[in-house]
Parts: sequence; C-alpha cells; structure tokens
Amino acid sequence: MEEYIKHNKDSWNERVPVHLRSEFYRVEQFKTGESSLHSIELDLLGEIQGKKVLHLQCHFGQDTLSLARMGADVTGIDFSDVAIDTARELAEELAIPSRFICSDVYALDQHLKDKYDLIFTSYGVIGWLPDMNKWAQMISHFLKPGGRFILVEFHPVVWMMDNDFTKIEYSYFNTDPIIEENTGTYTDRNADIESTTISWNHSLDEVLGALLSNGLQIDSFREFDYSPFDCFRGTEEFSPGKYRIASLGNKIPMVYALACTKL
Repeated sequence: MEEYIKHNKDSWNERVPVHLRSEFYRVEQFKTGESSLHSIELDLLGEIQGKKVLHLQCHFGQDTLSLARMGADVTGIDFSDVAIDTARELAEELAIPSRFICSDVYALDQHLKDKYDLIFTSYGVIGWLPDMNKWAQMISHFLKPGGRFILVEFHPVVWMMDNDFTKIEYSYFNTDPIIEENTGTYTDRNADIESTTISWNHSLDEVLGALLSNGLQIDSFREFDYSPFDCFRGTEEFSPGKYRIASLGNKIPMVYALACTKL
C-alpha cells in the first residue's frame, strides 16, 4: 500500500506544474468562466444547486470548482499535496467557495465525517486504486440514503492496449498490478518527467459488482465510442471535442458512465 501510494503520488506531484500551464487543461479559459465538465457527466449530474457534493481524485480542482459554479457545496479530495495546494490557490484567486482535502481515497474516513447528496469522480481515476470493494464501501459510507454516485471513466478495453493501440498488452481483468516506467505526461509527452507508476485494470464486472455489493442501485449505464479528451496517442478529432484512435475508429469503447443511488 505504501509503495504504490508513494510512487503514484510522486508522479502526480511532478505532473501538476506541467498540467497547469498546458493548453490541455485550458486554465486561462477556465479562469474566465469556462467549465471543465463535459456533456457526458453533465447529463448525469443534472441540477446540483444547493447539493452537498464530494469530488474524489480531483487533481488540481477544475471540475470541483466547475461544480461549485453550478451552485453545489463541494469538497474535493486528492492524494497529491501539490495538486491540493494548487486547487486551493485557484479557488482563492477565483473567489469560488469550496473545500479541498489532501487524502488517499481509502483514508478519507480519517479526514471527513460528513454525508453527501452526491459523490462524483471521473476520467482516469479508479485505475490508481487496487481494491474496488474497499472503494465502493467508502462511497456507500459517505453517501446519504438516497444519495447519488456518478462515475465517468475510461473503458477497461482502452487500458488493455499498448500505448500505440497496435496490440493487446494487458489483461482485461484485475490480475496483477501494471508497473510502468514513464517519461513525459499526457499533456506533454516531451516534458522533463520520469516516474514509476503502479496501476490496475478494473473490469466492468468488478466495478459494477463492488457497487451492487455495497448497497448501491445502478440507475443508468452507458458506453461511448469516443473520449472528450485528446490524451492518447494516434487520435483523431472526428467531431468537435470528440476523439477516437484513428486506426480503430468506433470499433472499441473509449469511455463508460454510470449513475447509482444508495438504497
């Protein structure tokens, strides 16, 4: 546990300054009022004015602050202290009421006692966590009865592929940790960053089963043949803001989204 957290935290701490100044995150546009949220998650979120929202693995807080701009009372958490410090600075600069806590997802009960109307997490999040059952237990713990959980995530089929999407390199199932030596980051592949990361691929069965086993009812589930982020190699923008692997077209799912209610 300590080893994977240390390696991954160090990697994300290094990425934050590069991400902050990248066009990928459009920080200057965000500061002038642009939302960082996309139609996939906005369709599931609906009206959140006045709702108490917990945002898991929030990076440097753009989505958290976008939720706050929609009228929610939001708390963002992330295990990267550099990301959380940056999120707090951004919130202060933009005068957006919000709360940020530096914590690993599994240790969140050591920092929070509140219950929430909505828990939200999205895009490249669960792969950093080894245990989906423990993750789902935490979500159930922090949701109010009748509260909603929304997940938008890259599809496990994507994580089976090698970086160039030319062959299957990893198992669809969570069999072993995926240990990688990385250079650069998805916003700048030439960035002066070298890191070791440890991740896990989680099948849909593993994710859905964990949620169902911990008292959450699945209300909706969808798969999408595109990504709203241009974060993979060999992509093409086939429609504004929608990206696919050029060599694969619409043959693989890129993203899935689900909404749950705590019973």
